[in-house]
Order: sequence, then structure tokens, then C-alpha cells
Amino acid sequence: MTAMHYEVLARLLAYPGPEFEAEVEHAVQHFSALCPRAAQALGEFQALMPKGDLVALRELYTRTFDVQAITSLDIGYTLFGEDYKRGALLANLSGEHARCGNECGVDLADHLTNVLRLLPKMTDAALREELVSVLVAPALQEMIREFEPARLVKKEALYKKHHKTIIESASGEARTAYRHALEAVLEVLRKEFVLKISLPIDQESRFAGSIGAELGIEDSGPCTEQPRQSMRGA
Repeated sequence: MTAMHYEVLARLLAYPGPEFEAEVEHAVQHFSALCPRAAQALGEFQALMPKGDLVALRELYTRTFDVQAITSLDIGYTLFGEDYKRGALLANLSGEHARCGNECGVDLADHLTNVLRLLPKMTDAALREELVSVLVAPALQEMIREFEPARLVKKEALYKKHHKTIIESASGEARTAYRHALEAVLEVLRKEFVLKISLPIDQESRFAGSIGAELGIEDSGPCTEQPRQSMRGA
């Protein structure tokens, strides 16, 4: 496992900085021979993202992941919503980040960028395999599915119901640009890991359901933390 692979991918899913376009180009070249399927997905991402306009690029990022979002980059939230299982996962991941000396910055322990940077630093290979197969890969599958047209329509309906103002989304296919970046990450994981376990994804959007719960209920109470046994905390 090469740490550089995961650093390159993590930068693409972080809040864009002035060098973002160069970082995307570097990523395409980096994976062109190592993982052609990932490079192809990154090329599609590159083609759709705003060019020469950092403000527009940051707006696309915010509309995709933060405000009236299409999906979330927090893998625990994507899989469990505000269920207590996310609290257990956050506790276990926080411990693993600390053990490996992986700084999480302003994002939570289950944010995809932090988890990607954590993977090559983990010394327990079995735990790393479990983290990828049981949690990261299924979360990525779910994040990617959130870009499906039917799910986009459902989320828009929820936002319109609960917000007076709906933030205008990017036009056309540009709206789903980050789907291709997420697909690239999944392709790299497929190449480096034997993904034995896949999430039995429900037909209904777990993410959209979580949005509905948040908008309808102000506080569902604190998450329960459990002792570290596995990354699932079960």
C-alpha cells in the first residue's frame, strides 16, 4: 500500500484550494498506469468541474457535500445516519487516528479524507481490511448512489418542504461531477483490497431518510459510544 495513492485521492475530496485543478491533473496522471479505471473516472470528473473559477468550484463542493447536500463524506453518517452505531464508529476511528498519528483537522474522524489518509498508516492489516470491506467501500457505494436522478429528486423535495430558499445547483451534468471522483476512490480500493463484504443497501435512500429526520426532529439525543472491538463497534 502506497501512502501517496491515498493522499492524492484525499486532496480531491477536500475543500478546493487554489491548486485544485493542478491536483486533479496530477491525479489523472498518477493513476493512468496504476489504475486505469480510476484514471478514467478522474478524467470524467476533470471534464465536468468548473475551470479557472475557484469560487464556482467551491460552490460545487459545498452544494455537493455541505449545504442542501447531495451526499455526505462522513462514512458513518452515510451508513448509519444518527444511529448510535455512528457514535461507536467515531469513537473507534478517533482512537485509531490517535494511535497512527493521523491528524483529522477540522473534520470528524469518519470523514472520507481522514479515513483515506489513515489507511496506509494502520499497522493492523486485518483491521484495515475490515475497515475497507465493511465500512469504507459500502459507504462509497452508497455515496455514489445518492447521485441517481430519483434520489436527487427526493432530496430536492425534502429541501423545498423545509427551506424557504433552495440553493441553485450546478447546471446539467456538472451537478454530479463529484460522483466520478468517488468512483475513482472505489476503483482504487477494488484494486488494492479483496472486497468480500458489500452492504445490503436498502432501496430507499438512507441519506435522504437522515435528512428528513434531521429536518423534522431538532435533537435525537447523544450517540452512545461502545468499547473498541472492531470498526463496526458491534
